[in-house]
Amino acid sequence: MSKNPILKVRDLKVRFPLFGGVFQRKVAEVKAVDGISFDVYPSETIGIVGESGCGKSTVGKAIINVLRLTAPDVEIEGQVLLDVDGQYVDLLALSKKEMLKYRSAIQMIFQDPFSSLNPRMIVGDIIQEPLDLHTKLTKAEKDEKVAWLLDKVGLTAEQATRYPHEFSGGQRQRIGIARSLAANPRLIIADEPVSALDVSIQAQVINLMMDLQEEFNLSLIFIAHDLSVVEHISSRIGVMYLGSMVEVGDGEDVYYRSKHPYTKSLLSAVPLPNPKLKNKRDRIVLQGDVPSPMAKPSGCGFRTRCPIAKPECAKSIPEIVDVDNGHQVACPYWEEKF
Repeated sequence: MSKNPILKVRDLKVRFPLFGGVFQRKVAEVKAVDGISFDVYPSETIGIVGESGCGKSTVGKAIINVLRLTAPDVEIEGQVLLDVDGQYVDLLALSKKEMLKYRSAIQMIFQDPFSSLNPRMIVGDIIQEPLDLHTKLTKAEKDEKVAWLLDKVGLTAEQATRYPHEFSGGQRQRIGIARSLAANPRLIIADEPVSALDVSIQAQVINLMMDLQEEFNLSLIFIAHDLSVVEHISSRIGVMYLGSMVEVGDGEDVYYRSKHPYTKSLLSAVPLPNPKLKNKRDRIVLQGDVPSPMAKPSGCGFRTRCPIAKPECAKSIPEIVDVDNGHQVACPYWEEKF
């Protein structure tokens, strides 16, 4: 891509210390994110996919710099560089007050539409809150913007006076999307936005997000555990395992021509809608359980379950390298058959 990235994540590491004993000393740490790097370009969607607990949601929260507010002891290293008028600003180096001026540029859609909306506020006030913080609009202009946003997400201006409990799950997520759009962001992080919704509603919400992205020229980081959903919406896909990025590439390349053994095992578990094709894809069953982030294996984190692991895999963490025109893989043995 010829354009400069709107966001650059460099060697991001997030560790949550665990304290114990009489003096509450640090006795262990959870390596939630263990050194990942990627870029987000203007108007593109990068999907981040992986099993539950792999650290993908932590990546999203680290990018918008809220982890220290919810977990003061968290240890964060690396850089999250946001393009601001041609200059990159490291968001991780900013205090809560310094971060405020950049929050309008990056917004987040949360996983649970039932807990992400204040039950004591009417919908109009929920959507208006970012306007109060980041704009100098008059009351009449804010009311007009709220009505316009509700219309954009398929709701009506009359519904602005209702409370969140009066809406279905899909409608609440639409309210969350409207709120994220209020401050005219350049980048939206969607943290598993459809996982709590009925299957029949998921496609509606995803298609809505794709339409809004095109209309407003948004960049999206779409976090999910369902590879088929991520492939549908993403131009590029990054696959995470145990805090590390193991494969990054064009959405179709990763989905149809995956190279890392972990990605191949994930894809083999995706159900095929055509029963006549049930024998066209070999199921890969991984041995053992996902290791604890507190006791991550040495070297490659996937080696204890990998069907092509070698003794050398325990000695060093494999570097993620370009193997085919932008398709990156963190496995030196990815060409071996299994």
